[in-house]
Amino acid sequence: MFTTAPAPNLTQTRLPDDLFAAINALKQELNAVILAHYYQDSEIQDIADFIGDSLELARKAANTSADVIVFAGVHFMAETAKILNPDKLVLLPDLNAGCSLADSCPPEAFAAFKAARPGHLVISYINCTAAIKAMSDIICTSSNAVKIVNQIPENQPIIFGPDRNLGRYVMEQTGRNMEIWQGACIVHENFSEKKIVQLKIENPEAEIIAHPECEPPVLRHANYIGSTTALLKYSQSSSSQAFIVATEPGIIHQMQKQAPHKRFIPAPSTNNNCACNECPHMRLNTLEKLYLSLKNQTPEITMPLDIQLAALQPIQRMLEMS
Repeated sequence: MFTTAPAPNLTQTRLPDDLFAAINALKQELNAVILAHYYQDSEIQDIADFIGDSLELARKAANTSADVIVFAGVHFMAETAKILNPDKLVLLPDLNAGCSLADSCPPEAFAAFKAARPGHLVISYINCTAAIKAMSDIICTSSNAVKIVNQIPENQPIIFGPDRNLGRYVMEQTGRNMEIWQGACIVHENFSEKKIVQLKIENPEAEIIAHPECEPPVLRHANYIGSTTALLKYSQSSSSQAFIVATEPGIIHQMQKQAPHKRFIPAPSTNNNCACNECPHMRLNTLEKLYLSLKNQTPEITMPLDIQLAALQPIQRMLEMS
């Protein structure tokens, strides 16, 4: 759904000694804005104009006066920015920065799933492709999913996709029965309940805070469940001095900056022995690639006009209902 372009050969490209200064100069020259997700590397977070979760960044994208948007995130986020800004240049530093959750919901299969359930309202988590958004009635994020579902009349059947864990959590919070697409995020489904429990035993003073995309056994142990931004705010307001953080560990950079006196422990994965669970797609973006995307004004995000227009309406409904 997005334009492809060859990856820059960083070994054959002379880069400036001070990338921060070079990027800031290009931003001024192009009237560009850098939007970065909390799961990006810390140096990208530090140079970004706005940092946030999917809802916050969608709002920033909808309201920006910049001519060029560089989205330091993954492709569905850059697609959302393009849908909201059809006449602006939207860049993604690395086009291979995809999303396992978005990939778990192929448009053809989802269309069949929807067709088999006539009369259902389709609420799709923003972590999906533009093609899925175009088939949806309302988009939601982990920040506003419960609020949006609570606004739907009780007699209206709902399809929720693509994340099964977020869908299950929303059902528990709202008491609504929904038809759920069985997609998942490789980061959030791979946290180890056993290792988290062991970590809690070793750090009894620590609170466990978790994203609702996590599997139910992990959420069962959480002291607090919330979106990425909600976890950040909670870590500041809580009287606890230590936290076991069950989401992508990029958020810990902001947690540590805003509460330097507190301790943040990344929740361990089932796949390795280290206490880390980085999203391999998010981390494809680098400061060097961000500089080159501005310098070369590529790779650009594009999509068919019919998909773009169809996907815009459910995003606008989300912003209105939030």
